[in-house]
Amino acid sequence: MQHFDLVIIGTGSGNSIPGPEFEDRSIAIVEDGAFGGTCLNVGCIPTKMFVHPAELADAARHGRDLNVTAHLDAVDWPGMRDRIFGRIDAIEAGGRQYRKGDETPNITVFEGRGTFTGTKELSIALHDGSSTTITGEAFVLAAGSSVSIPDVPGLGDGSVPFHTSDTVMRIDDLPESVIILGGGYVAAEFAHIFSSFGVPVTQIVRGSSLLRDHDHDICQAFTAAARERYRVLTSTRLEAVKPLADGRISVHLHTTDGPLSVDGALLLVATGRTPNGASLGVEATGVTLDARGRVVVDEYQQTVVDGIYALGDISTHFPLKHVANHEARVVRHNLLHPDDRITSDHRFVPSAVFTDPQIASVGRTERSLERAGIPYVKKIQQYGDIAAGWAREDKGHFLKVLADPETGLLLGAHVIGPEAATVIQPLIQAMHFGQTAHDVAKGQYWIHPALSELVENALLGLPAPTGRP
Repeated sequence: MQHFDLVIIGTGSGNSIPGPEFEDRSIAIVEDGAFGGTCLNVGCIPTKMFVHPAELADAARHGRDLNVTAHLDAVDWPGMRDRIFGRIDAIEAGGRQYRKGDETPNITVFEGRGTFTGTKELSIALHDGSSTTITGEAFVLAAGSSVSIPDVPGLGDGSVPFHTSDTVMRIDDLPESVIILGGGYVAAEFAHIFSSFGVPVTQIVRGSSLLRDHDHDICQAFTAAARERYRVLTSTRLEAVKPLADGRISVHLHTTDGPLSVDGALLLVATGRTPNGASLGVEATGVTLDARGRVVVDEYQQTVVDGIYALGDISTHFPLKHVANHEARVVRHNLLHPDDRITSDHRFVPSAVFTDPQIASVGRTERSLERAGIPYVKKIQQYGDIAAGWAREDKGHFLKVLADPETGLLLGAHVIGPEAATVIQPLIQAMHFGQTAHDVAKGQYWIHPALSELVENALLGLPAPTGRP
């Protein structure tokens, strides 16, 4: 049985931990799938590489109000797919080879599925059919999450073919039509991609709106915008999925108006992801899971077992790549400096949805402030009321800022509209560094007539803080 100073399970953000400072330690890296994790292979990066061509393909829709008439001639899906994954797969292969090669001689890569069988003891079913067991002085659990599949007839038993975000980007050709199950950001982004390429889309959602975890005004505005582009069915209950004789798929629902069936050529299941802690058998090593299956960690990213850390989707409440990267930096420091550990900062975690319209968010929503009884003031700034919005003839897009009425400190910010993920960044910075809304608005230049004036005007629109002279 081999023993290591450090065992890292997963090669997403966890793979960034070993550097020159760890050269005196024996390290095992265990990976059951592709090197680079969800983001590189089936998540953030390839999806956004499809999103940009989708924006180009859909540009003609935005030109109609600007006296520009254009049309989409063709979409070369196989060429696009091969271009994107030609880059992604090369990065994956390079990362794997780097860790297996001579440049990191203190690292041993185990390609296979690991399962804990005892305290800091991991059994690995290797891809070559053999198995081995290793132990470690310290562990980093960074094995991410897996797609969740609803347990309904046709899906739970695997009798009907369907795709998930793990597979749909590698299909051979654009389908004649797509049915998407789910109302979160993964479902929203793929609905945007396929509809932009001219594919009829039906999105089926259990709740009353899309992106229901976002600020209420945002999710209402986005649901309305999505309905203008493709079919959106809300307040549904999934009953069954059945194959049709012509190879199409029929989804059977119960709606507020009664039973309904929807047929399509391709079914995409995007109903969430499940942390991989349970599949690793972490409880066998003493690590605990919460009610949602997340590995429980403290502010240092350490589990209840001394020397076992966790990061990213397996443990976090914020399943986002930038959060996993932040947590990896915290774990890295704490492994190197156990007597001077640092904590993770999850106060102001931003997120974005790369749809059209684009969405970005940071901090509290208005509804959460109301439910918590926290006083706040707000300003909703329309894109259409700034010069950059005039240039676009923008209608219905906005930035909402929420602030403490006494201090002027920002509590939350929510944007729906062009370049939302970039527009929101000054507000993320203000929240992290404790800058008040009016100080940010008045204490610097704002380029005119840029989209950033949306932020300036929103902040200036907040009332002066009552607690300042």
